[in-house]
Amino acid sequence: MTNRVSQPVFTREMKQTHTILFPNMLDIHFRFLENILNASGYHAMRLMNEGASICELGLQYVHNDTCYPALLTIGQMLDALLNGMADPDHSALIMPQTGGGCRASNYVFLLRKALDAAGYQQVPVISLNISGLDSQPGFDLNLPLLRKMLAAMAYGDLLMALSNQTSPYETHKGQTEELVAAWINELSQHFNEGHGYDLKTMKRNSAKIAQSFHQIPVNCIPKIKCGIVGEIYVKYSALANNHLEDFLKNNDCEVMVPGIMQFLLYAADMPIEDARRYGGRKSSQLMSIAMFEFLQKYESLMLDAVAQYSEFTVPASYKELKELGAEMISTGCKMGEGWLLSAEMAELASKGYDNIICVQPFGCLPNHIIGKAMMGRIQKKYPNANVTAIDYDAGSAKVNQENRLRLLLSIAQESLQDQFES
Repeated sequence: MTNRVSQPVFTREMKQTHTILFPNMLDIHFRFLENILNASGYHAMRLMNEGASICELGLQYVHNDTCYPALLTIGQMLDALLNGMADPDHSALIMPQTGGGCRASNYVFLLRKALDAAGYQQVPVISLNISGLDSQPGFDLNLPLLRKMLAAMAYGDLLMALSNQTSPYETHKGQTEELVAAWINELSQHFNEGHGYDLKTMKRNSAKIAQSFHQIPVNCIPKIKCGIVGEIYVKYSALANNHLEDFLKNNDCEVMVPGIMQFLLYAADMPIEDARRYGGRKSSQLMSIAMFEFLQKYESLMLDAVAQYSEFTVPASYKELKELGAEMISTGCKMGEGWLLSAEMAELASKGYDNIICVQPFGCLPNHIIGKAMMGRIQKKYPNANVTAIDYDAGSAKVNQENRLRLLLSIAQESLQDQFES
């Protein structure tokens, strides 16, 4: 008996004949990515399929001790192949591969193993990474494509931050979402035409984006302010967190979700931090240093644009986040979102988003340890912080999760009433 799995190659010819399927996470950001890939000569499709069959397939083809994000993403891909959403003979799958200590580094192998077990040995799997892992001749993550993707992440963070702070108060319902869609279409067209991702143009576009949200008529009635932190997939995936953002918005809350740029900067910074702490050749860190400095420029453009209008809360810079994290935990702690998780909770509490939900999936033990262990320290430093951890796994009932959330919101409502009366 062998543990070897099939490894079909995504060839250059398949770029014309195959559709690349990928799981959805950040809705705004991944709409950009889908457009960018399609404009770059690929056929790409975000997977929006949901339902009980996703989790059931994951449990059937992935070991039940595997983390919940792997179970869901693999289950979603298999569901698309099994239920006719995609043709197995003309489909490829793409998965991120970090190359770090997270089990996400093994998602590609787990997916291939699941495909073999389900009878889809012919389906190629593309590893999305910048480390040169498992390259495929038909998928070229070249510099122009990478720059467009990174610019899309920065634009996505800007649009997400502004829309989350505008839509709860808009006078004309739906105007914010219409504006978001308009900007996604316009910026995607810029990418398609080969511009829109240089720093000068991004600065100009970011200013226009902020101004357009500033011009939306609003009625600023005080609302409960909630923040969402936790494991990266469950934090950003509506499939994984049972549409947590929608639940909060339907309960008349303003929601803030830390942006993906903070995580990308964190990922670039941690090899540099390791070298600073444990030694090593500086030459081996050159790529990380270059990526970190490049991402910081994107980050500053977004923050500067938001800061032009006093009604918007400006997200913390990565430098500020790291300082917040260092006050509570060693910045050498990097597994399970590491010190960044504590820093994001501190940022939310310091900016008035006192009601913090820490989403934690089954199988990510470091995330559970760091998330829950730091809650007491957060509440001690920020007495108004109302923090709760919500577990997400295959055996968790949605009603139990929502009951925990309703308890958090009832406490938040009492606090809001007290502030209003005083």
